[in-house]
Amino acid sequence: MALPVVLADLDEFVADNEHFEFFWFPHTEATLIKCNNRLAEGAPTRALSRRRAFVQDEVFNNVIFGLTCRLGRLIPALIPRINDASAHSMGRRTYTDASYKVFVSPRRVRFVEMEYGIPVEAVHEAIAGIRRVIDEQNLRVSFPVEVRFTAADDIPLSTASGRASAYLAIHMFKGQPYEKYFRAVEDVMKDLDGRPHWGKMHYQDAESLRSRYPRFDEFIAVRDSVDPHGSFANDYLDRVLGPVADRRGRV
Repeated sequence: MALPVVLADLDEFVADNEHFEFFWFPHTEATLIKCNNRLAEGAPTRALSRRRAFVQDEVFNNVIFGLTCRLGRLIPALIPRINDASAHSMGRRTYTDASYKVFVSPRRVRFVEMEYGIPVEAVHEAIAGIRRVIDEQNLRVSFPVEVRFTAADDIPLSTASGRASAYLAIHMFKGQPYEKYFRAVEDVMKDLDGRPHWGKMHYQDAESLRSRYPRFDEFIAVRDSVDPHGSFANDYLDRVLGPVADRRGRV
C-alpha cells in the first residue's frame, strides 16, 4: 500500500485493528501493512502451509533480504531500487494461527536498531522528519522503518506512560555506519517529545529523559529506596537514571 494512503487512513487502521503496524521502505512510497486480530473463541484456524511459510519467512525474509542488504552495503546506489523491488515482491496473505506462531518470526539478518515512542498524533511529522534526514544527508537505508501503535498505560517509565503512542524503529544493516542516521533521527524525535526504547540504541541521559516522564522522579525515589547502595546499578543505568544516591559521590 502506498505511504500517502496509509497515512491518510491511519486513524481507521489503528482503531479497527487490535494490532496494526506498517513498514515504510525509505527512498520509495511503498509500505507493507500488518493487521493482527484475535479470533473468536472456538473459531477454526487457517494456518499457512508449511511450504508457503518457509518460502516467505525463511527464503524471502531472511535469505533473499540478507543478500539484498549485502548487495546494498557493497553498492549503496542500488538501495533505492532494491527497496522498491523488495516492497513489491511480498504478496498479500491472510491466515490464522496460534499467537506465538503469528507474532514470532525468525530474524536471521543482523542489524542495529533505534526505536522511539512518540504521541500517536505526531506520526505524520515523524515520518516526514525521517524522510528529510535521509534526503538531506544523502543516506542510503536498506531497512524499512517500522511503525507500530499501543494504548496508554500507567507505568512510570513505560514509553507509553500517560499517552497513546506510536513507535518508530529505524535500522541499519550490520557493518554499515549508523550513528549519523540515528543521531539525526533522534533530534527529530526529541522535538516530538520522543521517548527512546530502553533496550535499544539511543544517546539520552537522565537529564534529557527526566522532562519526558512526568513520574521519573517518583521512580528514582523507589529505586533509591530499594537499592540504596547501587547493587543493581551499572554504567548504562547510571547514565539514563542517574547514579544511586549512595554512589553519587563516587561516580
